Amino acid sequence: MNEISPLAMEPTRAEHAATVGAYLEAGEERARALANRGPVRFGADGKLHPDILDAYWERGFYVFEGVVGEAELAELRADADMMIGRAPVRPDADVDAQGRPALGRDYAREPYTLVKPLSDPWGGTDKLNGRHPHRMTQPRPDEGAPDYVVFLMYGMCQAMPAALRVYGHPHLLAVAESINGADFVPYNDAIFVKQAGVGGSVAWHQDGVTHWDSPDWDEGSHGFNFQVQLYPTTPANCLWVVPGTHKGGRIDIKRRVVENGGDEKFPDAVPLICEPGDVTAVNRQMLHGSFANTSPDKRISITMGFHRRRSVLGQRGKLSMGAGEVYDEQRIFERSAVIQVAIDARRQRFPEEASYRYRPFDGLEDEFRLNDETFERVIRDYNTKDLAI
Repeated sequence: MNEISPLAMEPTRAEHAATVGAYLEAGEERARALANRGPVRFGADGKLHPDILDAYWERGFYVFEGVVGEAELAELRADADMMIGRAPVRPDADVDAQGRPALGRDYAREPYTLVKPLSDPWGGTDKLNGRHPHRMTQPRPDEGAPDYVVFLMYGMCQAMPAALRVYGHPHLLAVAESINGADFVPYNDAIFVKQAGVGGSVAWHQDGVTHWDSPDWDEGSHGFNFQVQLYPTTPANCLWVVPGTHKGGRIDIKRRVVENGGDEKFPDAVPLICEPGDVTAVNRQMLHGSFANTSPDKRISITMGFHRRRSVLGQRGKLSMGAGEVYDEQRIFERSAVIQVAIDARRQRFPEEASYRYRPFDGLEDEFRLNDETFERVIRDYNTKDLAI
């Protein structure tokens, strides 16, 4: 008796794109109706405008429009294209598609995650602490699709000069201060790559592990992520969020899918639609995810996370390299130094722009100017010191 493989039961790429059309359109209407987007605005005190902060805390996200200009976008795109082009051809390879040594063979941490086209690498597995309990639809790719595609890239501050500079963007860091306090600290960074017609999905999940059962848990306990969008994002390729879910604690995601008739297309979710240069801020406790990109449009999102210092100090690492290590003052200082070097990298490239003042490094600015010495001391393999809770 012949068994039907699970893949054979999945829709084709074209079938998936056709069947989700009405849902995507409805989601876009819901997103447009929310008052959760606009340019970055600050009050007289230099803090993020109270209206924006209120909107962020109420719904758990905000779309900042037009943060990154065209010239800087061009540099970011060029660096991202370089990094994608230098990826290994498969997970165990040492060369890229042109036969050159793949980027990062000398990095302490592998800078790429490759996946099968249109697949869900985490859903329904125990990976990443099992926080993606439902496997998303995995459409069958078109004939001739590559065996593997780039899904995530890491170590951007080491590999991409333009990414190091955007990490020091004064408006973004001022937003981070307004949300997490002047002594805020970094989490990690990664670049999500959703290539047209082959990009994988990210199953519905909530980020964060450490503080769900803490007596002082609140809606900001696990920080937030920025995503700098290098290209237009559409309902078909972008991140989706369920507004307000950052405030209710841990969600039984599998039950939520069952109660939705087994359908992963939640009726209260909204897509984070953006233009190039827009930046989203998303609370890490939000229920969020993305579908396989069966559309003709690519998405590249530079993702940077930030925490409250008090949420990290004294905790043990979760989720990534260094799990179990205690985050003491020295460890936090060493990872936070990347922010200060990034601020100076940006100053060197954009001298007319007012630099951000990062309070934990007051008086130490000259020790963390970007040069060959600080690159080796602070930037090289910096992501082995990520602060994951």
